[in-house]
Amino acid sequence: MSDMIKKAQDQVRELIMKALGECVAQGIFPAEPIPGFNVEIPADPKNGDMSANTAMVCARAFRQAPRKIGEAIVEHIYLEGSYYEKCEVAGAGFINFFFSKDWFSEVVEDVLSEKEDYGKTHMGTGKSVLLEYVSANPTGPMHIGNARGGAIGDCLASVMEHAGYHVAREFYVNDAGNQIEKFKTSLETRYLQLYKEGIEMPEDAYLGEDITQHAKNFAEINGDKYVDADPTERRQALCDYALPLNIEGLERDLKKYRIVYDKWFRESELHKNGAVAEIIEMLKDSGYTYEQDGALWFKSSDLGDEKDRVLVRDNGIPTYFVPDIAYHYNKLVTRGFDIAIDILGADHHGYIPRMKAAMQALGVDPKRLEMVIMQMVNLVRGGEKYKLSKRSGKAITLSTLLDEIPIDAARFFFNLREPNSQFDFDLELAISQTSDNPVYYVQYAHARICSVLRKLAEEGVELKPADKNILASLGEPDEAELIKYIATLPNVINESAKNFDPARITRYVWELATKYHRFYTNCRIMTDDGNTTQARASLCLAVKQVIANILGMLKIDCPEKM
Repeated sequence: MSDMIKKAQDQVRELIMKALGECVAQGIFPAEPIPGFNVEIPADPKNGDMSANTAMVCARAFRQAPRKIGEAIVEHIYLEGSYYEKCEVAGAGFINFFFSKDWFSEVVEDVLSEKEDYGKTHMGTGKSVLLEYVSANPTGPMHIGNARGGAIGDCLASVMEHAGYHVAREFYVNDAGNQIEKFKTSLETRYLQLYKEGIEMPEDAYLGEDITQHAKNFAEINGDKYVDADPTERRQALCDYALPLNIEGLERDLKKYRIVYDKWFRESELHKNGAVAEIIEMLKDSGYTYEQDGALWFKSSDLGDEKDRVLVRDNGIPTYFVPDIAYHYNKLVTRGFDIAIDILGADHHGYIPRMKAAMQALGVDPKRLEMVIMQMVNLVRGGEKYKLSKRSGKAITLSTLLDEIPIDAARFFFNLREPNSQFDFDLELAISQTSDNPVYYVQYAHARICSVLRKLAEEGVELKPADKNILASLGEPDEAELIKYIATLPNVINESAKNFDPARITRYVWELATKYHRFYTNCRIMTDDGNTTQARASLCLAVKQVIANILGMLKIDCPEKM
C-alpha cells in the first residue's frame, strides 16, 4: 500500500541530508548537529510541490544567513533518479522542490494496480478498536441525533479499518435501569386504560403512539389476563413482550440505514453476571470511594472530574454510572480491546471526565477510552426549520427521515461536518439532482467517468495498461492538480482516523469530484494524439477507482449511469 506523498517527503529529507553532508565535507558548513526540519506541501503551487525549512532552522547552528545556507544546499543536491525535476531557494531560504513526470506517473500506476486497496494504510496495524455508536434508548424509536451518530460511527469504523485497525462495531442496549422502569409503567398504564376508567398517565411517562400500540397488541394476545394480576408480574410481562419488538425495530431501521453491528451488548447481562457488583467492590478497593448520608460516593474529583459522583444510592440501588463503568471495563479489560471509542450526544460533555476517572481508579489507562461528542442537527426545508413529520405529527424519526430522503444523502450529509459542529440538514437539497447536492455531485463524477469510458470503447479506443511512457503525456495544470490530490488520500485517511473525524473523507471525495469536473471541462479526453488519449483515460480510471473506494467506505452507492 503506497503513500506517494510520504515517499516524496522522505526523499526530500534524504536529498537534503546528503547535500548537507557534502557541504560539511567541503567545509561550507561546520560539523554541527542538524536541527529537525519540516517538509510540507506548500499552500501555493507556485512554491513547488514540496518545501523544506532546513535553511532557517540551521541558521543559528551554522552562523550563516538562511538564504545563503539554502543556496549552498541546492547547489549540492543531486536530483538524478529522484521524484524531482528541479529545486530552488525562495524567500528567506525555503527550499522548494518540483515533481518530475515520473512521480505523477507512479501515483496513477499505484491507484490502478492497488485498486480497492488504494488509500489503505498501516497506521493502526496490530491495534484493536471497539466502536460503540447510536446505542439508542430501546424504549422508543430512533431520532435525528441517532441518525447522525449512526452515520458518523459507521463511517469512522470504515475509516479506521482502512487505516489498518481491527475494528468491532457495537450497540449498547440499555435494557435495565430507570428508563426500563418508566417503560414498564407507561405500558402498564396504557394496558389498564383499555379495561378501566379514570386511569391517568404519570407525568414522566412515555407518551408516544408506539406505547399505546404495544398495549393494544398485548391485549389482543392476552386479553384481560393481566388486569388483576400481581403488578410486578403484569409489568414484566408487558416489558417482555414490547422490549424485544423495539430492539428488533432498532435493528431493522439500522440495517435499512446500512448499519450492521458485530455485537448487541445488553446492559442486563452486566447485572446478571455480577459485573456491576464486582465493579463496586473494585472501586472500594481502589481507595477512591467514601460513604456519606447512607450513599456510596466515588472521589472522581481527585481524578479530574468537576465533582464527586454517587455510585450507590442510600436505598442500595446503584446509579446508572456503575453499569456504564462496568461496560467500559468489560471493553478494555475483559475483552481486551486496545481502544474503546464512544460516539456521544452533545449533552455528554460531563460524562467524559467522570468515566475516564473511573478507568484510572480501576488501573486502566484513561487514554485508551476516547469519546467523540456529536452536536445536534437542524432539519431545514424551504429555508425554515423542520421539526414535524407530516404523517405522524411527532418529532421526525430515523425511519420517517429515510422515507423522505435517499439513504445515500442521509449518510453523506450527516458526515459533511466534523462531529462537534452543528449544521443545517437541507431536506430539499438532499433529494435534488443538481450539482448543488454534494452526494449527487460526487456520484455524477463517477457516472461521468463511466460514460467517458463507454464512449471511448464505442469509438474503438482500446485502453492499454498504464505505464510511464504513456502517462508522461500528462502535464496540464488540471491533470497535475488532480493527481497530486489523489496522492494525498492515504494521509487524509490517517488524519481522519487519528482525529476521529470521518467528515474529512466526505469532504475529500467532494473536492475530488470538483477537481475531476474541472479537468473534464478543460482537458479533452478523446484527442488526435493516441498517447494523450490513453494517459487521460488512465487518469479517469484512477479517479473512478478512488471515488469508488471512498463511497464504498461511506457505504454509499456508486452508480455508473445517472
